Amino acid sequence: MNEFLIANMAPIMFGALIVFMLVGFPVAFALAANGIFFGLLGIHLGLLNESLFMALPERVFGIMNNDTLLAVPFFTFMGLVLERSGLAEELLDTIGQLFGPIRGGLAYAVIFVGALLAATTGVVAASVISMGLISLPIMMRYGYDRKIASGVIAASGTLAQIIPPSLVLIIMADQLGRSVGDLYEGALIPGLTLTALYVGFIFLVSIFRPAAVPALPLEARSLHGMKLLMRTLTSLVPPLLLIFLVLGTIFIGVATPTEGGAMGATGALLLALAKKRLSWRLLRQAMDSTAKLTTFVVFILIGARVFSLTFYGVDGHLWVEELLTALPGGVVGFLIVVNILVFVLAFFLDFFELSFIIVPLLAPVADKLGIDLVWFGVLLAVNMQTSFMHPPFGFALFYLRSVAPKEVKTSEIYWGAIPFVLIQIIMVSLIIVFPNIVSYGDSGHGDTKKPEVELSIEQLQQSGSSDAPAQKDDDLAKTLRGEK
Repeated sequence: MNEFLIANMAPIMFGALIVFMLVGFPVAFALAANGIFFGLLGIHLGLLNESLFMALPERVFGIMNNDTLLAVPFFTFMGLVLERSGLAEELLDTIGQLFGPIRGGLAYAVIFVGALLAATTGVVAASVISMGLISLPIMMRYGYDRKIASGVIAASGTLAQIIPPSLVLIIMADQLGRSVGDLYEGALIPGLTLTALYVGFIFLVSIFRPAAVPALPLEARSLHGMKLLMRTLTSLVPPLLLIFLVLGTIFIGVATPTEGGAMGATGALLLALAKKRLSWRLLRQAMDSTAKLTTFVVFILIGARVFSLTFYGVDGHLWVEELLTALPGGVVGFLIVVNILVFVLAFFLDFFELSFIIVPLLAPVADKLGIDLVWFGVLLAVNMQTSFMHPPFGFALFYLRSVAPKEVKTSEIYWGAIPFVLIQIIMVSLIIVFPNIVSYGDSGHGDTKKPEVELSIEQLQQSGSSDAPAQKDDDLAKTLRGEK
């Protein structure tokens, strides 16, 4: 029995984690409990050194000392302040007036506002709830198909996950050991392309099912001429300035993502002050929600580091690597299987959990196959975006359900999401077929390595992958086993 446990510790450990999560145990504690239990079991069986858990305090302190993660509370706070300052309401009203005369105008407005909110807030919940409260009743009032209206609101809100400044890209950069700025630059064109695909879908609906997306009646279009022009300028200029303040300074190298987040949070406060919406109640609510989300991220990260320390100690990474590199089809087979795996897991896990559990296992294999990790991170981020849209557990669908009128059925929200999930799958395929969609850096640094190109072992060792947390756990585990 002991021999069987020693030989199969890694798959047993991974299977136990899946069971814990399927029964509904909190992910952070499921990760930590598995890491500690199997770590103690490994020590008892003589598979691991007794000094294994002496490394945990250093790992926890390393998380607390991680400058990259500082961007998470800054961007979260910025998004929450903007959501409560009325930015979404003004944008939707103004752009709705602009596109009102054409079929599908309100749907176009929701998509464009979703993209603008994504580029300013980076928080999916804030975007979906804001647009659900403001635009869904209006779309229903003027005869929009409920499925189309629900789907376009939920899908546009999830653009906050792929269009910078996205929280998932910050976490992805940390797990891959890559620059947040590189992932932001790499994700910009795919995010805008996905937005264009949403627009294209509504355009097709307006042609083949015009009654489902009617134009606004004349009496609903209250702004005309110079008034509409001035309203457009005053509503669009502040968020565009904020986008440049945050993303522009990061892209041109003036600020780090953390500094950009700090400037964005300051800009959001100034914008709320200018709109006379800044109050102690708003600040208290924003800080409370920010603290909760940041704590949630840190606890999952701590649990993931406990799990990965033991998992790497029992050669779990080698087990995963052997499974994935033995797949038929080489790199293409690896990408297909990985994307199917992430797509299926997204039915049950959100992007934080996927980032902390799956990405550290996949990244070393991708790096060994010669896949550029920034490209790989953007690909996974687009795939993980479906986790917000999957019926029946998509969080964007839950957010919309919580604010949708009672006459909108839950089944209508679910059916409305399916076309947009298919569009997201198409976007994943486009990134694989046209890898140069993901571009970043300057002086040729942005030329992504196509997945077909393999690197030598020496190049892999010099590629910077040692910055990734998974590699650090691997090195420590080898030291504890006396291999280094």
